[in-house]
Amino acid sequence: MNQIASRAFSPDEERNIDLAYDELLRSYVESRHRRKVELVGKAFRFARVAHQGCRRNDGSPYILHALAVALICSRELGLGSTTIVCALLHDIVEHSDRSIEDIEANFGPQISSIVAGINKLSGGIFGHAAETQALKLRDMMMSMSTDVRVILVKMADRMHNLRNISTQRPERRRRVARESLYVYAPLAERLGLFMMKSEFEDLAFRCEEPEAYELVCRKLEQTDEIRQKIVASFVAPLRKRLSEEGIECEIKARVKSVYSIYRKMQKKGIPFEEVFDVYAVRVIYENDDDALEEPIARRIADILAEDRTIHPDRTRDWLRTPKDNGYRALHLTLRDNSGRWTEVQIRSRKMDDIAELGYAAHWKYKDGVQTDTERLDNLVNSVKEILANPEPNAVDFLDTLRFNIFAEQIYVFTPAGDLIGLPAGATVLDMAYAVDEAIGDHCIGGKINRRLVTPDHHLDSGDLVEIITVRCVSPEEKWLGQCVTAHARNIIKSRL
Repeated sequence: MNQIASRAFSPDEERNIDLAYDELLRSYVESRHRRKVELVGKAFRFARVAHQGCRRNDGSPYILHALAVALICSRELGLGSTTIVCALLHDIVEHSDRSIEDIEANFGPQISSIVAGINKLSGGIFGHAAETQALKLRDMMMSMSTDVRVILVKMADRMHNLRNISTQRPERRRRVARESLYVYAPLAERLGLFMMKSEFEDLAFRCEEPEAYELVCRKLEQTDEIRQKIVASFVAPLRKRLSEEGIECEIKARVKSVYSIYRKMQKKGIPFEEVFDVYAVRVIYENDDDALEEPIARRIADILAEDRTIHPDRTRDWLRTPKDNGYRALHLTLRDNSGRWTEVQIRSRKMDDIAELGYAAHWKYKDGVQTDTERLDNLVNSVKEILANPEPNAVDFLDTLRFNIFAEQIYVFTPAGDLIGLPAGATVLDMAYAVDEAIGDHCIGGKINRRLVTPDHHLDSGDLVEIITVRCVSPEEKWLGQCVTAHARNIIKSRL
């Protein structure tokens, strides 16, 4: 949101600022990060002076926005002092007379570098020519590959703006909603931030298509009582059985997000009543021994299958081979004696934390001393591969991003049972290079369910793929049209 003319704050507004800071400080102190309360306090005082008298479009003191973004970073993303400080300072250069040099002089080069990266991403992405969009997205990817905290603060900033978007002009609301849906939500998913991804999607969907949003919400409300009865009849005997086995757990129902339900309705051309996985039962078990984590999950699966039928094509095993964003769980779809199908997600408490918070949850399992500087190697490497060989044409560059970062992920299996994550639209040749460069260099096709396919055959989640190679084959220029991932394309270009 933009800034409006300065006006002195009232005593009530000053009290609200103090209360917001106290809430942020409580959230930080209750975390298991290193205690750097003095640094957080220094950043708050610096930002308070810089934003003194400055207001947002809705008339609220600007410093309240900075505090809200910092609180999202702390409470919802579980991040530490460096990120909190950057969130408090993230708008200072753009909305005050302070400079990056002032921030560096007071807080050092690391914090000033992150704040500079955030400021480089200010303004919108959509609504410009393709070349400008490409440059904006390229800046975003470069920031991510340098320090992922730049993106995390920017996402927290966007989330707060989206939650308070009703005060904005209709044109700006539409632009913010589109960017949130098509850029920020997919990035949140790639970072494993599933709670944030769902909220981005639902808030943006409500803004872009309010009638469709209200329709799905109304349907969910109308079916809530029936759904609760079904879940209760499923959960009660399961809880009793797991208790008999000495397995301590929490069992709850999770309703799919409004946007996810609507997207499935649109994709399959079906009404709400025919979306059979509107909800899933989640079993979250307690476990302090990592060595027992997988055996307990599989024991729970065995108990579930005692008097139910498992759908063979809807089993997803993310235990041994997690998704590239760190997600681990065992998903089963089971049919009871009445013929009703129910999806069950089995996770340990640790798996559940990482599933909800992704990158930001890992600090909880590093003896309480790990700062928020871990890097998501798979995602960052994907970004670096894109940046290493950018397409000269802006539209091509946008396509590369769309296929490699913003596309939905699919997961396919090797004959050895290994799981390979690829962007939707990936081909046999993409998979060959994902397995090994030498396999990719000699790929002539593959087998899917014993059926021969060509290198440019598009893969679907769950495919069992055997790569066929011939030693005398080597990359040719036409191969560039048979793959979509930056990884495969860069290797082929280097061979040519």
